[in-house]
Amino acid sequence: MASLRDLGLSEYEARAYRSLLSTAPTTAKELSRVSDVPMGRIYDVLSSLETQNLARSQNASRPKKYVAVEPETALNRLLDDKLDELSEQAQQYEGIVEDLTDELDAAEPVEEQFWTAAVGPEESVDLLVERLDAADERIVMVAGRTSAQFDLGNVGELVAEHLETALDRGVEVSLLLAPDVVETLPDSVGERYTETLADHPRFTVRTAQGLQGTFNLIDGVEVCIEVANPLSPGETFAMIDLKDPEFTADVREEFAPRWEDAEALSVLEP
Repeated sequence: MASLRDLGLSEYEARAYRSLLSTAPTTAKELSRVSDVPMGRIYDVLSSLETQNLARSQNASRPKKYVAVEPETALNRLLDDKLDELSEQAQQYEGIVEDLTDELDAAEPVEEQFWTAAVGPEESVDLLVERLDAADERIVMVAGRTSAQFDLGNVGELVAEHLETALDRGVEVSLLLAPDVVETLPDSVGERYTETLADHPRFTVRTAQGLQGTFNLIDGVEVCIEVANPLSPGETFAMIDLKDPEFTADVREEFAPRWEDAEALSVLEP
């Protein structure tokens, strides 16, 4: 159940405000009685309500009397204060993240071999976009078959969005597709890549025959290999992420001549 305390009021402030709404202009002593706020606290509580513009006082009367500000106005004021507080906190957190990012990025990277895997379509996409976001220099995406990365709907849109973000931070993106993949692209994906990526100076698309499998090279030191679902073509079953400089170098050597011999594709035409 919603409470005034959810908007930042203390228990005593909430009691006093609710009691003010149900009474005529009243004194602090009378309000203490009807609200069960101790007399020793009532003046501090009323002062706080006035500071927050939730109550008004009649200074000319003796003793001073108080009335509540109308609920809609009071709640909107509390909401505005809360939104301002959240905005300030968000800026503080953004500053903390920026400082920590600089600090943590300064650490020496671990060069040991490491691999991990995600099983299931959603988990696989989460792992893929995580590694795309980690790229600093270059992303190479190779698709030798229809892949969820370029499929219709949210997955293709999500991957494109993270590629755009990578391009914005200076990462070079190279996309190598088998002709069959290009021909089977849904219209929405082709339009998305064409409208948002194709004209970018650091984004290149080429096609090549004889491509096998679907994988991604990240900064030349990491490989994300997509494992297709044998029971549902076009759907990802798992994603294997392998950080192994020696293995990645072998993949790069295999990829380089394929890329050089590939045909340039200015747009993705489904």
